Amino acid sequence: MSELEAAPPGATTRPAADAPPPLPPPPPRGAEAAEGAAEDDEGLLSVLRDDGSLDPATDPGLPDALLVRAYREIKRLRLLDARMLLLQRQGRVGFYGACTGQEATPIATALALEPGDWIFPALRESVMMLVRGFPLRSYVAQVFGNAGDVLKGRQMPSHMSGRRVNQVSWSSCIGPQVPQAVGAAWAAKLRRDSTVVVGFMGDGATSEPDFHSAMNFAGVFRVPCVLICQNNHWAISVPTERQTASRTIAIKGRAYGVPSVRVDGNDVLAVYRAVSGAVARARAGGGPTFIEALTYRVGAHSSSDDPSRYRSQEEVDRWTRRDPLLRLGRHLAARGLLDDAAEAALEAELNAEIAAAVAEVEGMDPPARETLFDDVYAELPWHLRDQRAELLRAPKAPAHGGR
Repeated sequence: MSELEAAPPGATTRPAADAPPPLPPPPPRGAEAAEGAAEDDEGLLSVLRDDGSLDPATDPGLPDALLVRAYREIKRLRLLDARMLLLQRQGRVGFYGACTGQEATPIATALALEPGDWIFPALRESVMMLVRGFPLRSYVAQVFGNAGDVLKGRQMPSHMSGRRVNQVSWSSCIGPQVPQAVGAAWAAKLRRDSTVVVGFMGDGATSEPDFHSAMNFAGVFRVPCVLICQNNHWAISVPTERQTASRTIAIKGRAYGVPSVRVDGNDVLAVYRAVSGAVARARAGGGPTFIEALTYRVGAHSSSDDPSRYRSQEEVDRWTRRDPLLRLGRHLAARGLLDDAAEAALEAELNAEIAAAVAEVEGMDPPARETLFDDVYAELPWHLRDQRAELLRAPKAPAHGGR
């Protein structure tokens, strides 16, 4: 059975009734709602200080093992992104979009979810697949788009997805995954199961019609979803202040009756606290939450971008000092969970893991040409069977590079 055919690991479900479940009471409106919203959607929830110390008032009290796991996941993604960009510059893969500087938000979110929950990502959340158990080898194969790719080389580069971990491919069109996430959450509500759906977007997507349609539907029907905006300050080359007049991104949730919070997106603990609370609320029937994660894209938008043309190095340096990996590392060191020797050993281990995956995957052949006809019909109709037979009778085209 192919990855496209495999049944996802869903949450326990109950039989759906003929009529949709009744809507819970609406959230507070007017002054009561505005008073609570002002603190959340205009402030900034944070836990980790830049020196690695904690704010005890907001500390979610995560166990040591989870903190070490989060650090490992961020470190692996940092090293993986560097390796993939190097391969792209060498012409060994065609395109890549790195997550450098924004790793805390997707990784903390993945750690806060249950296996049966669904993810509708944007460009910089693919790593959540790895956090949730997708094999690194298969992930790297999607970058190459070869025979090791469960998607059979059909997807655009950096559009990784995996049915086995309930993660849908994003779209390069800005914003359409947001109403899709809300629709999936509405389906979960109709089925009366415990699934929560998380939908991601960048700051630019909040200026798109899809965002407003999704927020309105989510607010009216109280669906079990968490919508997360990674506000990295740049919609490719357009700064946030050029594409919205809102005081914050999070404040946009007010008009739709969706509780919203603004969080330090470079703070693993703060993101985990915000997301885990929103997920618990959605799973309990409390409806949607909108989260603005304030972060920064340290590198280029993609391997096709030159950010020096539209932003200053001083800005990049300023945000680099708030690197989520460094901040969490300082905290772990202060708790006696990380030192120079452990850091060096971890880096060597992860680099070896990544190198082994690349070495195994890169030499694989392209997807077999007959897979062109797979996954279209449950049973292949006669005309496609004839076309497949004709294709297989023809000589194979030369491989890339004339081999």
